[in-house]
Amino acid sequence: MNRLVNRRIRLVLAALTLAFAGLLVRATWLQSVRAESLSRLGQTQHRETVALPAGRGTIYDRTGVELGLGEQATTVYANPKQIVDPRSAAIAVERTLGVDADRLYPQLADRTRGFVYVQRQADPAQAAALQRKKLAGFGFYPEERRSYPQRSVASQVLGYVGIDGDGLSGLELGFDRQLAGSPGKETIVKDPGGRVIDVEHKQSETPGRDLFLTLDHSIQANAEEVLRQTVQKWHAKSASAIVLDPRTGAVLAMAVQPGYDANRFPFAPSDLQRNRTVTDTYEPGSTFKLITVGAVLSEHVVSPSTRFTLPYSLKVADRVIHDAEERGTVNYSVAQILAHSSNIGAIELAEMLGRTRLSAWIKRFGFGRVTGIDFPGESPGIVLPPAKWSGSTIGNVPIGQGIAVTPVQMAAAYAAVANGGVWSRPHLVDHVAGGGRPSLYRRRLVSRGIADQLMLMLKDVVAEGTGQYAAMPGYQVAGKTGTAQKPDSHGGYATGRYVASFVGIVPASRPRVVVLVAVDEPQGAIWGGVVAAPAFQQIARFDLQYLEVPPDAPS
Repeated sequence: MNRLVNRRIRLVLAALTLAFAGLLVRATWLQSVRAESLSRLGQTQHRETVALPAGRGTIYDRTGVELGLGEQATTVYANPKQIVDPRSAAIAVERTLGVDADRLYPQLADRTRGFVYVQRQADPAQAAALQRKKLAGFGFYPEERRSYPQRSVASQVLGYVGIDGDGLSGLELGFDRQLAGSPGKETIVKDPGGRVIDVEHKQSETPGRDLFLTLDHSIQANAEEVLRQTVQKWHAKSASAIVLDPRTGAVLAMAVQPGYDANRFPFAPSDLQRNRTVTDTYEPGSTFKLITVGAVLSEHVVSPSTRFTLPYSLKVADRVIHDAEERGTVNYSVAQILAHSSNIGAIELAEMLGRTRLSAWIKRFGFGRVTGIDFPGESPGIVLPPAKWSGSTIGNVPIGQGIAVTPVQMAAAYAAVANGGVWSRPHLVDHVAGGGRPSLYRRRLVSRGIADQLMLMLKDVVAEGTGQYAAMPGYQVAGKTGTAQKPDSHGGYATGRYVASFVGIVPASRPRVVVLVAVDEPQGAIWGGVVAAPAFQQIARFDLQYLEVPPDAPS
C-alpha cells in the first residue's frame, strides 16, 4: 500500500516538474524571442496618440463685428464594455444632456463596441454636470463648436462648418485652409481602467487665421429686411440684392431672401442655402440694354443724340418683337431709347453693330465668364458664341433675353460705368489676418467719355423714364429697370413668370454705391420699375445715411 502511495507521489512530482519546465521554457521564449513585439503591444494598449484640434479663425465684418466664431463645447463619449448599468446611465444622460434615453440605451448596452458618441459638442455646463456623476465608462473632451451670432444675417455668404470642423459651404468652405489652422497631437498614457495618468509628448496646434470681410453687417441686415418685405408684398418666389463700392469692387452687402439661420443649417432646405447672387443665373431683360448702348457708343456708330424712327413692332427672322407698352411710331434719340427702355431701338442699335462686334463687347463687359469673386461655386453665366446665333438672336440678346447672367456680373458691369469706365473685380474678403490686402484687379471697359455719357442716360431713366420710383430727395440717381420673362423647360418662355430687376448708382455725381435688386416671380405686378426700383430706393437711402454720404442734388 505504501509502495502505491509513493509511486503516485512520484508521478505527481514528475508532472509538476514537467509543467514548471514548460513554463520556464515559455517564459524564456517570451522574454527573448517575443519581448520586442509584446513591448510594442503593451505600449499600444496603454499609450494613445490623440489629435489636438486647432481653434478656427473668426470671421469679422468691415467694422469688426463677429459674424462667425468658435465657442467652447464638450464632446461626451462612452465605452459600453465598461458600463455596469446601461439603463441607469442612459437615464442620467437624458436628465443632464437632454439626449433621449430610449435611443441611447441600445448603444450603451452593446458590449461589442468599445466606443460610442453620447453627444457631440454638448453644452459645457451640462457636460460638466454629467461628469460630476462619475459614471463608469464615460469620457469627455473639449471641442469647438461654430457659432453665428448674427444668425441669418449673411448666412448664404458665410456658409457653415460641419460637426467635424470642416467648412462645408460659402466662405467657410472657400477659406477653410486659412480658417482651420493645423491640428496638434499628444501621446497620453492610460491605466488599465482607461484613465489618463501621464502625457509623454505634445505637439501644439496652430490656430486658424481670422478673416476680415468687406461686408458691413448693418448694410447687409437692412438689405435682407427690405428684400423680406418685398418678397412678402409681391408674393415673390425669392429676391436678391448686392451693394457694391464701384471704386474698389468691395461688396458691402450680398443678400438673398428667403434666408436661414446659419446655426441651424442641418435643418435648412438646400434651396435656401445657395448664394444666388453668385451661383444662379437669370435673363436680365432691359438692364442689359446698357451693354448694347455702351457698345455702339464705343464703336462710334452713333452718339447719344442720334435719332431713330421706331415702329411699335419689328420682325426679326421668324420672330415679331414689340415694345413693352403699346404705342404709335416714335422718334427717339439713343438716350431716349435707353430712358424709355425701347426694345425696338435697342435691336436697331445692335443690328448696326452686327453679331461679331456685339458678342465681343458682351465678353468685354464680363459676361459668359466668372468675375473671379472670392466665393466658391461662381457661375459664368450662359452666352452663345456668334457661330451659334440664329437669325433671331440679334432680336433677343440686345434686350437681355436669350442670355443668362449672374447678379454679381451685372452689378460689376454697372459699377464699371460708375467708376469712369474701369471694371474692378468684386470681392468679399478684405484680408486674412497675418497677410496683406490682396491687390485689386482692374481693367478698362469703356473710355471715361463714354462712361460719362452712359451715366447721363441712366440719370434720365430715373428722372423721366421707367425708373422714377428709384428717385430719392437730395440725391442724383442713375439706374436702369429690367423685366424679363423666364424661360421654360421646352425652349420657350413661361407664361406669367418674370424676373423684375433694377440696378442703380448713387450719388450719380460721385458714385459711392451700386445697388442691384432682382425679384423672382413677383405676383400682381411684373415691372422692374414697379417691383424692384422701390426696394433699391429703400436700400440705397439707408446706405447713404449710414455711410454719411452728403447729398449731391438740390432739395
